[in-house]
Amino acid sequence: MKAVTVPEFGGPEVLRVTEVPTPAAGPGEVRVRVRAAGVQPVDLAVREGFKPPGATVEPPVVPGNEFAGVVDQLGPGSYGWEVGDEVLGFRLLHSHAEFVTVDTAHLVAKPAGMPWEQAGSLSASGQTAHIGLSQLQVGKGDTVLVHGASGGVGTVAVQLARAWGATVIGTASERNHDYLRELGAIPVAYGEGLVGRVRAVAPQGVDAALDAAGRGALEASVELVADKDRIGTIVDHATAARLGLRQLRAQRTAARLAELVELWEAGGLRLEIAEVFPLERAADAHRMVGTGHVRGKVVLVP
Repeated sequence: MKAVTVPEFGGPEVLRVTEVPTPAAGPGEVRVRVRAAGVQPVDLAVREGFKPPGATVEPPVVPGNEFAGVVDQLGPGSYGWEVGDEVLGFRLLHSHAEFVTVDTAHLVAKPAGMPWEQAGSLSASGQTAHIGLSQLQVGKGDTVLVHGASGGVGTVAVQLARAWGATVIGTASERNHDYLRELGAIPVAYGEGLVGRVRAVAPQGVDAALDAAGRGALEASVELVADKDRIGTIVDHATAARLGLRQLRAQRTAARLAELVELWEAGGLRLEIAEVFPLERAADAHRMVGTGHVRGKVVLVP
């Protein structure tokens, strides 16, 4: 099969699309013919040599940790799925390829009306947003500040927080402010003067802050949120450690992913796709994600 590989660690230029052995579904697994797979910042980090906890990362490694596709092979002892089922799911690495094997417990059914590109890009950002808001105990009546609100995680976080009854203030560049309004957030520009701009739109105060952007977001959050335990980041772990703030990490689950799919089916979750690239243009996909200014998600298709 064709797969995006990292033969040596480095910049986007090291990525290669090569022929690798097609995997076979092992015990308790199914094999999925991939139709779409999202590109995450962690994929860029893996390309540069980052080793996710629990993963063996030795070149040539195949990145990618979320996907959607069609079940095409059942492993021994697998259950719950049949050949031909349309699914979306997650695993650690190996998803930027024509086929991926996955534990049956890491899949959910793809709604018939969900576009493949959206299905393949929901799991990582969607579950990260869900985990972050849950750990920060965001709920009805809260005012929550989402830094990087127009990105993949931010897009879902804004809508989830709104669905859970919170008022959302989202930071983004001016060009994305109308987009945030469409999602139900109050937009503010990031950068110098952020604290004052947030206080102007939220004189009642801010109850929680989720940082999906970095770039000084945590320092601003400390000035705005009284309870430091309700400030967390998914990107700026060094600053979080220095300031004694939450570093938001948790295990993904099919139940969490299923909840997001249900919200999409109910019309409560809009998923934005910035660009779709073939596997052969994986380097361009990495460069685009690496700008840090993507609205929604970047997707690869075999």
